[in-house]
Amino acid sequence: MYPASIQALIDQLGRLPGIGPKTAQRLAFFLLAEPPELSRALADAVVRARETVRYCSVCFNFTDIDPCQICRNPARDPKLVMVVEHPKDVIAMERTREYRGRYHVLHGTISPMEGIGPERLRVNELVDRVAREAVAELCIATGSSLEGEATALYLARLFQPRGVKVTRIARGIPMGGDLDYTDEATLLKAFEGRQEI
Repeated sequence: MYPASIQALIDQLGRLPGIGPKTAQRLAFFLLAEPPELSRALADAVVRARETVRYCSVCFNFTDIDPCQICRNPARDPKLVMVVEHPKDVIAMERTREYRGRYHVLHGTISPMEGIGPERLRVNELVDRVAREAVAELCIATGSSLEGEATALYLARLFQPRGVKVTRIARGIPMGGDLDYTDEATLLKAFEGRQEI
């Protein structure tokens, strides 16, 4: 239906997460209608990011300097490490401006159904890091999915016998949420994690 070059652009945009066929088409036509400088700047930014961004050798977050700024920051507590699934989770936690420890990015969760075991994640690197840096507490901040819970449980069973305190971020009702719209599992977790006021 489209010239081959336009269809190729639509196909490539459609491979991005969250971009369906209609959105890919809309983006392609937007890029074609704008001045060529916009497309060149976008392409240059993608190429530059691919060439300069790598994993931090300490926490495995995305960075363009190694170690990353968080790992190099002497004001951050090296004895407290928050374990997250993906680099975007680091950004989410940093937006709170409250967490003062460091991070470790697993790059996924344990998922036996998909054939993903701990050996496919950055778990071995975490074991080495905990021993090397004498980490006192691991705060597990994986999601509340079955895979996130399985990963948290696996890490707790792995590190507690080693004398490392393992904690889990609280889960429950989101700010502004109503009880009548909250599912039973979330309500149960909120009740179990209740705190004195």
